[in-house]
Amino acid sequence: MTDHDLALRAVKLRRRFLRLIVDAGAGHTGGGLSSMDILQVLYRRVLRVTPDTVKDPNRDRFVQSKGHCVEALYTVLADCGYFEEAALETVCHYQSPFVGHPTRKIRGIEVNTGALGHGLPIAVGMALTARMDEAPTRVFTLMGDGELAEGSNWEAAQAASHYRLDRLVAILDHNRLQITGKTRDVMSNEPLADKWRAFGWHVCPVDGHDYAALTEALTAPPPEGQPLCIIAETVKGKGISFMENVGKWHHGVPSPAEFAQAMVELDAADAALSKEVSA
Repeated sequence: MTDHDLALRAVKLRRRFLRLIVDAGAGHTGGGLSSMDILQVLYRRVLRVTPDTVKDPNRDRFVQSKGHCVEALYTVLADCGYFEEAALETVCHYQSPFVGHPTRKIRGIEVNTGALGHGLPIAVGMALTARMDEAPTRVFTLMGDGELAEGSNWEAAQAASHYRLDRLVAILDHNRLQITGKTRDVMSNEPLADKWRAFGWHVCPVDGHDYAALTEALTAPPPEGQPLCIIAETVKGKGISFMENVGKWHHGVPSPAEFAQAMVELDAADAALSKEVSA
């Protein structure tokens, strides 16, 4: 897919995502929207895994550490054919396997997550195993910047550097907001890049909504022996004007009027992108 194709797809995915949130009556709206473009690039351009190769021992692995934003992951997985899109209508419904955090009951999901600070340690273990098995596997994990207050992340970061896990990629959805406010006020993680470098990681800051820049960062190998940390600068609530950079949308369900307004904005974005094609 071209960058323009992904941009058009992103509008469609954001529509589905918001409908999912409304139908479920729950969900982490802001962080799902901020991470949607990252997930698209991962699954469309980077990860060596498909619905047909989910059992291949040499496949790439993806761990969604910020498991509370699983609705975005469900949306992208459905779009890539891991399960029928109709399944999204059951998210958070009685007896549905599509619960509010990633679960291995869903095709394409590698590991149950949700307890913040667990994703990176799991990914470190996967990357170390792959090296011991001499497998070509790369391991990616998507983290929230708010979860960096969990000390387990820094233990894992130190271990990854010690074992020189250069097939490990940590992606930070750096939208600067968490459930109780701005990360800098709740528990500052700045200077973020310097901290990861101090732990021995190769650091690559990138615009988390720029498909070309994300693709380049995610596919370029880091220096030998260094794990890679991609700091993706994102906008919480990306794509919906009244949600962007507004903390209350960390977790929230649009009202009927808000949902209608969001659809108007996404329709306008779709029309503008479609016009670019025909121009």
